[in-house]
Amino acid sequence: MKLLRRHLPRIAVTLLPLLFALLHAVGVVHLDVLQRLDEIIYDARLRASPRGMDARVVIVDIDEKSLAEVGRWPWGRNRMAELVNVLFDKQHIALLGMDVVFAEPDASSGLPILNELAQRELRDQPAFLQRLQQLQPALDYDALFAKALQGRPVVLGYYVSEGTGSRTGGVLPAPVITAEDLHGRSIQSTNWSGYGANIAVLAHAAPAAGFFDPLTDGDGVVRSLPMLAEFGGQYYESLSLAMLRLLAGSPKVEPGFVDGNPSSPEYREIDRIILRKDGKSFSIPVDPRAAMLIPYRGPGGPTGGSFRYVSASDLLAGRTAPDSLRDKIVLIGTTAPGLLDMRVTPVSETYPGVEAHANLISGMLDRYLLSKPDYAPGYDVLVLLLAGSLLAFGLPFLSAPRAVVLNLLVIGAITGANFWFYYQYGLVLPLACALAMSVAAFALNMSFGYFVESRSKRELANLFGTYVPPELVDEMVKDPDAYSMQATSREMTVMFCDMRGFTEMSETMEPTRLQELLNSVFSRLSGLIRAQRGTIDKFMGDCVMAFWGAPVDNNDHATQAVQTALKMLHAVGEINQEHAARGWPQIGVGIGINSGNMCVGDMGSSVRRAYTVIGDAVNLGSRLEGLSKVYGVEIVASESTRERASGLVWQELDAVRVKGKAQAVRIFTPCGLEGSVSAELTQELALWANCLTAYRSQQWQETQKMLETLTAMSPRKYLYRLYTERLATMRDAPPDSRWDGATNFVTK
Repeated sequence: MKLLRRHLPRIAVTLLPLLFALLHAVGVVHLDVLQRLDEIIYDARLRASPRGMDARVVIVDIDEKSLAEVGRWPWGRNRMAELVNVLFDKQHIALLGMDVVFAEPDASSGLPILNELAQRELRDQPAFLQRLQQLQPALDYDALFAKALQGRPVVLGYYVSEGTGSRTGGVLPAPVITAEDLHGRSIQSTNWSGYGANIAVLAHAAPAAGFFDPLTDGDGVVRSLPMLAEFGGQYYESLSLAMLRLLAGSPKVEPGFVDGNPSSPEYREIDRIILRKDGKSFSIPVDPRAAMLIPYRGPGGPTGGSFRYVSASDLLAGRTAPDSLRDKIVLIGTTAPGLLDMRVTPVSETYPGVEAHANLISGMLDRYLLSKPDYAPGYDVLVLLLAGSLLAFGLPFLSAPRAVVLNLLVIGAITGANFWFYYQYGLVLPLACALAMSVAAFALNMSFGYFVESRSKRELANLFGTYVPPELVDEMVKDPDAYSMQATSREMTVMFCDMRGFTEMSETMEPTRLQELLNSVFSRLSGLIRAQRGTIDKFMGDCVMAFWGAPVDNNDHATQAVQTALKMLHAVGEINQEHAARGWPQIGVGIGINSGNMCVGDMGSSVRRAYTVIGDAVNLGSRLEGLSKVYGVEIVASESTRERASGLVWQELDAVRVKGKAQAVRIFTPCGLEGSVSAELTQELALWANCLTAYRSQQWQETQKMLETLTAMSPRKYLYRLYTERLATMRDAPPDSRWDGATNFVTK
């Protein structure tokens, strides 16, 4: 209870995002940003789950190629009649839907003008009247088109409109739900004030018609299409619904009301449309606007891969093989940019409007129907209460890393459940509110802990900030209980870097110039150490000492130390270029690196203390730095460092016995990163390894031959000259039988 009371303020702060999220979920406070985020998530899921091509549905495309060959739109109805005849007589399709409207009579044949002449100027010309009567059937393009539609499974399209200036034109089809069917009730569907339908001769010829207007969301994206539209108290079906019904034998359409009291005249909200015939029924989920989410199969257009596209000009010209569309559901639409039937959708910013209907038909045939259920707000509230309570009563009691894990688990569970309902049952449930609440609760909790409960952490930062880099202090304060100034023993890596030529420079340069040079060099090298998570122990004249692995544990301490040394060599080259430009002397460095168990902690006297490392492994690192001069290399590392540092290519220098070490230590120098060394160097290193083996086996003749080859390969490498000199001495005064191949040194 004491712990709970101590964390009550933090719990209360964490509950604040939950409160606002609940207000949004129940509709008291509407946050547009959360609605937009839900739409982004929905769109991303659609793009991430393409379903491939549906071979059952084909789109006959009035594309730019067709406009170029046949002529600009609208085409003569004789052409449309020809297209319909080709589709049914030669291709034997199962169903045809038209995402176009024929709202005006076709006068392109000139028949109206000829009839006017027959009634006026040429009414006394029997021959003209007789010839006109003979030509009348061929020139009445509307009648030709109507004849092509007659008796065939064709669904015409039309549009509906809203606004004070909306007009009505053409002939509407029969409504699928009448006011009498609702017995005084009404459906809260999309209401329209105008329409543009097909002319009478065509409307009476086709067995069905449906509107093709989409619903555009606030961000301009088309995610759904209304299945029903109300006009004058009657309810009309969409193009896709009309095509599905015609394909299924024209079942009756009934509204499915949300559970409650559907007999109430005021009860208007529906959640499904029911198609019923011969005792069987099929439900289509819709939202309160009687609209259905479009189950987009993937990117649209001829190259989108969702549906097959056939150019209308190819059908008219006979370039499409007969029967290649047999038993297909065909939609006539357009992708030509000039005909303005492109939409912005979740899967594409330029999406053919006709393909939206194709996706709906495909989804209804597969019964792959996405829906936002009426209980979605209740689901949102339940998820918010569970997740919010878990975070509020869990985060305050956890360390920062564990709090991150808990928050990620909660977010993962929320997202996983949401996606499971989507992919398993097609349910589009809210997610943004719960995600935003989880992120906000975590951020407020962590902020409160940082600003209110971090006094001990700041004390730790003040203490260690005197000894270690700020970058490591920032990491330490996340879990202050894990660190102290008490001495501990742990495996670490130590580095000693000595500046070559400093004594000569100090004798010839002015003190202020020498100070400027030294500060410039050490600032550059210190930055590299800190960038690789190293701790600078101390500066000793012209030498810098650093270590890796404390106070923050670091399993890559050896690798980072060696990589730092390589970067320091590169930096020295750049520094020398700058010195040359300023007239300053050139510098060099010698670096010794060793890994092993070391004692680290706050050490010193009552007058001066420091966070430092001590031990035999530290002493060896110092000795190795001195050996860099002997072997003519910039970096000398011990075998323990070589074993722990990964991703590097090494050259063994020797086995040495130094002051304070009874056992010989193999020493190496890094040649670069794996994969970056040349084939020539790889060959050289292999030969050198054989040379060392022969040398330690006292095979002097073989060693001599390999040294000569190596010297020819790298004449400037001092290491080979050193061993040539040793070899001459060894051959004149061979070592005794107890020699183990190591070189003995006595260093200060």
